[in-house]
Amino acid sequence: MSARLLLGDSAYMLQTLDADSIDLTVTSPPYDNLRTYNGFTFDFEAIARELYRVTKPGGVVVWVVGDETIDGCETGTSFRQALKFMECGFNLADTMIYQKTDLAFPRHGHRKYPAAFEYMFVLSKGKVKTFNLLRDRRNKRAGDVMSGTVRNEDGTTKPSLANGKVVAAFGARSNVWGYSTGKGKSSTDEIAFKHPAIFPEALARDHILSWSNPGDTVLDPFLGSGTTGKVARQLARRFVGIEISAEYLEIASARINDDLFSDLGAAPAHPGEGERPCN
Repeated sequence: MSARLLLGDSAYMLQTLDADSIDLTVTSPPYDNLRTYNGFTFDFEAIARELYRVTKPGGVVVWVVGDETIDGCETGTSFRQALKFMECGFNLADTMIYQKTDLAFPRHGHRKYPAAFEYMFVLSKGKVKTFNLLRDRRNKRAGDVMSGTVRNEDGTTKPSLANGKVVAAFGARSNVWGYSTGKGKSSTDEIAFKHPAIFPEALARDHILSWSNPGDTVLDPFLGSGTTGKVARQLARRFVGIEISAEYLEIASARINDDLFSDLGAAPAHPGEGERPCN
């Protein structure tokens, strides 16, 4: 499947994409001051509006974000962003949790438990069009025949419609997804860790499988190390990636298609001038 990699500011570059052209966005923007990202910042409100414009009806944006703690108080940036997306027209289809199963030490000076999760806001443009439910939670009662009751609104009970059915080997997972993180875990690509903050390839894979189908177009407006793009191509999706840092675009290019980008040449001098297609 094809991919387009664009060098420039997402607030500008998203304007070059057609309206209603993106099936799914999976991204993790720089948030608060937890990472410097080569000193770049971004215009959240402009990007939120453009994401709504380019998303197809029924399409989904997965926004992976967390909050910094300053002077003992979390910033709440994540919640404000979710509410702003809703003001732009998105539905908040789900508030999911990305749990980091390798617990980190707490940051010095914070009187709080070690941070072990980030939010994954699932935002839809109208009713979600594609939902491929992941069933990989092992059922302890697999093979048993179901029998029981359900409670009516008035408190009385009635036989469950599931009675007589056999419990499957695997059930649907919850909206809390756990991943082991760190070098050699989030990715086996050595070059990926030249970026200061990558998320697991498995996280990108699971969202792409859940909210899109082969041939759909996936976007990452904060391309970073290229994780979303790499996985999207592996899963036969078209891909569009935007990155403001030429240095990080080099990393992403190598991961998404290392043989095609063996000789990238000089980066464009002005954000918005660069495009590098993968075929």
